[in-house]
Amino acid sequence: MTRAGGLSYTRRVIQQGAAAIACLAVLALAPGAATPEHEIYYRYTVLGYVKDGAGKQRPGVEVELVREKTGFSYLGQTDPSGLYVIVVRLGDESVGERLRVSAAGRSATLLAKFDPADHVRERGTRVDFVGDKSVETPTAFAATLRRLLEN
Repeated sequence: MTRAGGLSYTRRVIQQGAAAIACLAVLALAPGAATPEHEIYYRYTVLGYVKDGAGKQRPGVEVELVREKTGFSYLGQTDPSGLYVIVVRLGDESVGERLRVSAAGRSATLLAKFDPADHVRERGTRVDFVGDKSVETPTAFAATLRRLLEN
């Protein structure tokens, strides 16, 4: 097919396809192109243990973390040792965001604390639920994560 005084249909399609491919190539090769969201600076990990009042682990307990800013909910469940791990999608701009973590009828509200310039260390905190109390221990986060990853 050819329009009067114009290019053939096939030639127009080839030119449009070539232009689209060129645009995609530019986007793919551009500096600052899309960064994988599994990178450290896109995640924040909340982990901890759920135990009863006597300190006995509680396996199979559902744990929920909610980003108060967005209402997004992330679910986890304790393993046989009572440990849970929830990874939340938080970027550098989310420092100080309020998070609510709930387990076994208890909840705790915490702030996402991290250095947005640090793209090397894992970001997160540890929140344990023991009996009717929740205890945040950010200083125990790195050691707990390390033990988890070694097993």
